[in-house]
Amino acid sequence: MNYKAFSYDLRKNVVDMIVAGNGGHIGGDMSVMDILITLYFRQMNISPENQADPDRDLLVMSKGHCVEALYSVLAAKGFFPIEEVIREFSRYGSQYIGHPNNKLPGIEMNSGSLGHGLPVGVGMALASKMDHRRSRVYVVMGDGELAEGSVWEGAMAAHMYRLDNLCAVVDRNHLQISGGTEDVMAHENLCGRFASFGWHVIPVEDGNDSDRLLLAFEEAKRVKGKPAVVIANTVKGYGSSVMENKVSWHHHVPSPEEYELIMRDFSERKEAALHE
Repeated sequence: MNYKAFSYDLRKNVVDMIVAGNGGHIGGDMSVMDILITLYFRQMNISPENQADPDRDLLVMSKGHCVEALYSVLAAKGFFPIEEVIREFSRYGSQYIGHPNNKLPGIEMNSGSLGHGLPVGVGMALASKMDHRRSRVYVVMGDGELAEGSVWEGAMAAHMYRLDNLCAVVDRNHLQISGGTEDVMAHENLCGRFASFGWHVIPVEDGNDSDRLLLAFEEAKRVKGKPAVVIANTVKGYGSSVMENKVSWHHHVPSPEEYELIMRDFSERKEAALHE
């Protein structure tokens, strides 16, 4: 499969979802999309057929405000129909709410309060170790989220318990709702910070490249005796010049004119990806 081309189809679904539901965190959806595609289609042992298997891999979408990307990927994986998601997203009484809902198949944890995902992932990974399961646990975080102290408490615990079945992923798009991360709460040497907490650190220069992400996740699986973190340098709003690297697109519903431009960009980039 051409995963780059595939990603633009799933990004189109996200935009349709947000327009239909009149809300959503579109910028972060675009930056995290390739991370989720690589995990669900190229790395994790998870499918609609084995979702009750105690040895399945687990994913915690800690940056739960970007649930639209998760819905799009889970639908493509076969957990539920994308037409239903687009039709019902953010509607009154719908299960497809604006943050992950573990009443839906394929979603392990309700999330959205930032900083909670890694500590819960530590508990999942520790439980899997104690039960001698083959599960790996993945926690997807935003870089703005790393200002939460609970993240670093979880990081310490993961090192303490030598959780080499735990892989954290940072969607390092350098923007958050109130501006650039380095202006709001600077991370400076993020790789060095995680390393100082005893983690194996894997930076990915282009975190919107599925092949590079796959290499990083394969490296994380080989690490023994400590947790691993993939720091994926991504672009907020990736896929269209209308949105890319613009903080105003953290939470924005495209106008009809913007919608047409975005969809045109996606189509053109998909076509280019097919001919690479």
